[in-house]
Amino acid sequence: MRVEFMADGLTLAGDLRVPGGVGPWPGLVLTGPFTGVRDQVTGLYAARLAERGYATLAFDHRNWGESEGRPRRHEDPQGKLHDLRAAVSFLRSRPEVDRERIGAVGICLGAGYALRFAAFDPRVKVFAGIAGAYNNPYAMRGADLAPHLDVLERQDLGGPVEYLPAVAEQGEAAMPGDEPYAYYGGERGASPHWANEVTRGSILELLTMDNMMGSDFLSPKPALIVHGVVDRFCTPEGAEEVFKRLDQPKKIVWVDAKQHIDLYDREPYVTQAVAATADFLAEHL
Repeated sequence: MRVEFMADGLTLAGDLRVPGGVGPWPGLVLTGPFTGVRDQVTGLYAARLAERGYATLAFDHRNWGESEGRPRRHEDPQGKLHDLRAAVSFLRSRPEVDRERIGAVGICLGAGYALRFAAFDPRVKVFAGIAGAYNNPYAMRGADLAPHLDVLERQDLGGPVEYLPAVAEQGEAAMPGDEPYAYYGGERGASPHWANEVTRGSILELLTMDNMMGSDFLSPKPALIVHGVVDRFCTPEGAEEVFKRLDQPKKIVWVDAKQHIDLYDREPYVTQAVAATADFLAEHL
């Protein structure tokens, strides 16, 4: 069912899925890829996990999809953490949900947000990250930030918000190349609520956010990492670094995927990731 809830005075749009039968059910809040909206990757995983006995909430973060917030299609790291907090508050208020059994599941960039969020919210009992991007500014120390600040300076002085394509097979884009375009540029990721643009200021946010730090603070909450053995966009090395920094209980599951977007919607990879996640949640949630 379509639902709405508030975060910092903004109305966020979501889809609440509840298993059939008698609840209350353990609840999962889901957050997904950079530029993604709720009827793409998060919606798929939310539906599949609801079939496994979880009340799931996939929603559009502020500035994206059907949710409020400006600039449109701008990455707001602190705002996304606030959105997740509000999503958990909403889930815990629902009679269909067991308020003491809440987990956070993230896919791609959402895995980093879910990790950092879960580390500092005692209401969240377990974390699972799938094909995760665990951004770490230490890895970006050689990046030239000046062009990004030039953009923001123009906006600070009254200029319009500047955009670039989210994906492109060739040329400039926030996610350039054939692999992101294969998902977002065609029918696979088609959504009436997704647009092929993102603010230029979002790139600076991606370069400077530190979501990997959550791995140092999550303990003693259980953590699951599911990742493809080959991933050009969210490296297996990043997943291994998170896993190394986590304390027990923890588990890492490697899926024989050859592209990052295999874990967005391709079989058998989605089924494998859902099964690993559901089994881990059944043990710890």
